Formats: sequence, structure tokens, C-alpha cells
Amino acid sequence: MRFILRRLGFFILTLWAAVTLNFFLPRLMPGNPALAMLAKFRGPVNPSALKALEVAFGVKTHQSLISQYVGYLGDIATGKFGTSLYFYPESVGRVILDAIPWTLGLVGVTTILAFLLGTGVGIVAAWRRGGAMDSILPPTFVITSAIPYFWIGLMLILIFSEKLTWFPSSNGYDVTLIPSATGSFVGNVLWHAILPAAALLITTIGTWVLTMRNTMVTTLAEDYVRMARAKGLPGRRIMFDYAARNAILPNLTGFAMSLGFVVGGAILVEYVFNYPGVGYMLLQAVNNEDYPLMQALFLLITVAVLVAILMADIATAVFDPRTRSRG
Repeated sequence: MRFILRRLGFFILTLWAAVTLNFFLPRLMPGNPALAMLAKFRGPVNPSALKALEVAFGVKTHQSLISQYVGYLGDIATGKFGTSLYFYPESVGRVILDAIPWTLGLVGVTTILAFLLGTGVGIVAAWRRGGAMDSILPPTFVITSAIPYFWIGLMLILIFSEKLTWFPSSNGYDVTLIPSATGSFVGNVLWHAILPAAALLITTIGTWVLTMRNTMVTTLAEDYVRMARAKGLPGRRIMFDYAARNAILPNLTGFAMSLGFVVGGAILVEYVFNYPGVGYMLLQAVNNEDYPLMQALFLLITVAVLVAILMADIATAVFDPRTRSRG
């Protein structure tokens, strides 16, 4: 319990620091969202129009910084992030809610698959180190993980979309379809996700293969593994219950952080495939100076990473009691 309370305290303190920084940084910049929108028209600033936009965007220049900060905390607690400049008059919350399912479905599922497949390959490669699998797969996946996401995506589009015409090259679904819960629409969404998911899987699986293999090799040299071998326990039980169970613990934090960054999306992959996820939305917000949307996305990504790390710490404490004694 003491370990969990300390981790919760660290989580709350870090979250407060992130929220505070997210509040002050935009306000230290010159101008405000209303001025940024009027500046796009490259004409004289009409005071009445500026005032109307400031009201619409929730700009409270007449209030003190402390009052604005308190109001900002209240808005965050109630999920009010203001109005998007680029998607005006849509609220920031609605815009993010529309994009999150696409990113979670693509990047989230791909991240989990890469971790599971990479961890499995790393376990078997370490157990049979020196064999054919250990000599071919880990080096191959390490090389693919060094290739940029967008280059793999472009090559997949060139081969499987332009040359072979097997898969679509862009968008989350056919523009002729109406989004619904029907089987045909879901199948179309999955069809469009194959190439971007493959690009992510190819470039991320190598990291998990290499880290798991190296940790597994070190664990196999431990005394308790040698004792299990001396007792004549089955090789499968030694590999999973003794070696893999302990070797996977250091990877949990890295996996948790990967899950946290899922919310941010894979910007380059979503941009190459014109995929309607959070990463592509963040790029649009930056290009169009949509400060309210950028502010909400940065905060969302920070919270997701912090929550993921907290869950990883708790999971590590459950699987490895030694961490609780040090906490």
C-alpha cells in the first residue's frame, strides 16, 4: 500500500506540473487565439470582431492570471478545452473524440501486437540462442526497426497500392460509405488499416525482439534457472515460468510508455496514409496555429503517458515483490 501511495503521489505531482505548464506556456506567447484567427485574413483588426472571437474562444484577458488558472483547472475537470480554430465552430473535445478511436484502433492494436510478437520471438531466440532463428530473425528485425516509419509506408503504398492495387493508399475508409456499425463498413475500415498497421509493425517489432532476447539471455544465466535445470524440470516450464516471467519485467515500463504514446498517434504514418487519427490532427493543429487544440492534445498525451507508467509500476510491483520492499 505504501508503494502504491508513493506512486500515486508522484503521479499527482507530475500531472499538476504538466497542467500548470500547459496553462502558462500559451499565455506567455504574444497574442491569443482570436488574434491568430484574424491574422489569417491579413486585414485590419476590427475591435468588435476581435471581441466577439475572444468571447467565442473563451479568452479572458480582463481576468487576473490566478483567476484564469483556477478557471482553467475547472474547465479541465469538466472536459472543457475551448473551441478549435481550424475546425471552428467545433469544440476541441468533440474534435479529439472523433479522432481518438482511429488512433487507438490502428496504433494501439499494432503496438500490442508488436510487443507480443516481439517478446515471443525474443524468448524463443534466447532459449535457442545460436540456432537458425536466433541468427536470422533478431538481426533482421533490428534492421527494419532502424528504417523510418514514413519510408516503409511509402514503399508499401508503391508496391501494394500503386503497382499491385491490392490495398487502398489513403483515408480510414472509402469516402463513398457512410460510417456505421455494419459489417461492410467495419471490413472496409480494416482493409484501409492494413498498410499503415504493417508499416508500424515492421518498424517497431525489432525493438521488442532485441530487448527481450538480451534480457532473457542474462536471466538464463541466473542461479535459480540453473537450479531448475538441475531438478529436471521440463524445458517449457523453465523457459516461461522461470526465465521469461522475470526477464519481461524490465520491458513493462517501456511497453507502458509505448501505450501512453499511442494516444499521440504515429504522426508520419497517419500523414503518409492521410489517416484520420490524433497524430494527423496534431499536425493540422500545428500547421494552422490551432492553439486550443494543440494545448488539449499535448495535455492528453502527457496524461496518457503518466497513467501508463503508473499502471506499469503497479504491475511490476505485483509480479516482482522486491520492488515493493524498495518502494
